[in-house]
Amino acid sequence: MSDGVPFEIGIFTFGELTRDTQGRPMDAATRVRDVLEWARVADEAGLDVFGVGEHHREDFAVSAPPVVLAAAAAQTKNIKLTSTVTVLSSADPVRVFEDFASLDLVSGGRAEITAGRGAYLESFPLFGQSLERYDEYFEEKLDLLLKIREENPVSWSGNTRAALDHSGVWPRPVQDELPIWAAVGGTPASAVRAGKLGLPLYLAILGAPERFGPLAKLYRGAAQQAGRKPERIGITSHFYVEETSQGARNSFYPHYSSYIGQNMPRAGHLDRESFEAWASPRGALFAGSPAEIVDKILWEHEILGHTRFLAQVGLGGLSQAQTLRSIEMLATEVLPSVRAALK
Repeated sequence: MSDGVPFEIGIFTFGELTRDTQGRPMDAATRVRDVLEWARVADEAGLDVFGVGEHHREDFAVSAPPVVLAAAAAQTKNIKLTSTVTVLSSADPVRVFEDFASLDLVSGGRAEITAGRGAYLESFPLFGQSLERYDEYFEEKLDLLLKIREENPVSWSGNTRAALDHSGVWPRPVQDELPIWAAVGGTPASAVRAGKLGLPLYLAILGAPERFGPLAKLYRGAAQQAGRKPERIGITSHFYVEETSQGARNSFYPHYSSYIGQNMPRAGHLDRESFEAWASPRGALFAGSPAEIVDKILWEHEILGHTRFLAQVGLGGLSQAQTLRSIEMLATEVLPSVRAALK
């Protein structure tokens, strides 16, 4: 718990279009329908957060998270709706704020933004951005996004877009302050920046979880040095759960190996031995029984002190039935146990 805020658990997806054994990709319309059903089931089962990522590639179905999240808002009642992430470096902060403020109105105050750099670079040439100014884009646009949240009308000037002079940005959200999280892949400077700005932080746990402990410490120290109260930390991880640990791993391995090969080719071929190591009690991959998932969340909480866990679901062409069952078990068996342990 943090300041009385209960530990939150949710799901997210990038809407991957995994190819089958004949090399045929999943249909984008089918994938989007599946994703919206994940949101509905997650909400009905009692999960806290639903997120979709942004990619501008043929192997992903989602390039416009606010549009998909607005569709999810129409089918849900309570779950928070967030981008995971908004590629802010190649976006217009004015449009980003307007889109998510509109989502906040549509959803009755459930919108969040996760600002990040993104794992791919295709959006930069697509939107006429220079990769040589990668860091400058992100820093300036995050500064403008935060200023738009704090002030209306807003005045701002920089080098990455036209200046604003007492400009109104509408509509304003239902929430008094639209939540903006910063996503960090593992860079110390990014964690320090988030702390100095007083933003809640996401860490993408894709390596040994212990190595992220120093980042969490850096983040909290930077916030304190800036005279800010450290905000919340959330983590994201690849995920699949079944009734038994062995059953989960047997079901998930061929799909996850395919996912790594297609969507993370730099990692190389994932053999079964490596998969088992990743899914071990101290590995980064969440693939096992509910009890094993609970134990790993609690162990990582001891290292990181996080209060939100987002599970990346539906990886590698898992069936819709398998994915929905995994989401339901996360809500009904994992979430209550984690909250009980952290009271």
